[in-house]
Amino acid sequence: MENIKIYNNVKLGKNVIIEDYCIIGKPPMNFSDGELETIIGDNAIIRSHTIIYAGNIIGYNFQTGHHVVIRENNKIGNQVSIGTLSCIEHHIIIEDEVRCHSQVFIPEFTIIKKNAWIGPNVVITNAKYPQSKNVKKNLKGAIIEQNAIIGANVTILPGLLIGKHTLIGCGSVVTNDVDDFNVVVGNPAKNIKKITDIEEYKL
Repeated sequence: MENIKIYNNVKLGKNVIIEDYCIIGKPPMNFSDGELETIIGDNAIIRSHTIIYAGNIIGYNFQTGHHVVIRENNKIGNQVSIGTLSCIEHHIIIEDEVRCHSQVFIPEFTIIKKNAWIGPNVVITNAKYPQSKNVKKNLKGAIIEQNAIIGANVTILPGLLIGKHTLIGCGSVVTNDVDDFNVVVGNPAKNIKKITDIEEYKL
């Protein structure tokens, strides 16, 4: 444990594996060691060089890839996977069975609902006008509804609602809400069909 740093007020479940050079329960700015409780459920696998800040409540069967950063005060459900080099900012809700692949960026105030699938290099944004006056007071993350599938290299603009059972094609830039069951592609992303039109996705 010499090359692992676990701060105070961290509660780990049973059979948790923490690999080399991880930091768990790091206090965010203006908080002291142990001031915020950090909980990680049973059977977690925290791979090397992952940093998990304090105040996170994480369910069972959680796993990270290598070099993951998870900022403070998030609620993360059961059986969630966060891929290598991904960054999860603060005050985010990630529900059960969500899969985030490698190099995903999830900004504060985003909500990702049950069984959503976030492909590699996906970027979700939350600032409509970056660096503008009062930008921090107007941040608004996206809501990704359950069973949504977000393809690789997709960018989602702030405050959008991505509906249930949607499919966002690789490389798309999503500038408007996406209705349930729609497939959208392009820049800007446009609806091309229903996901039920694709044989492999028939419900």
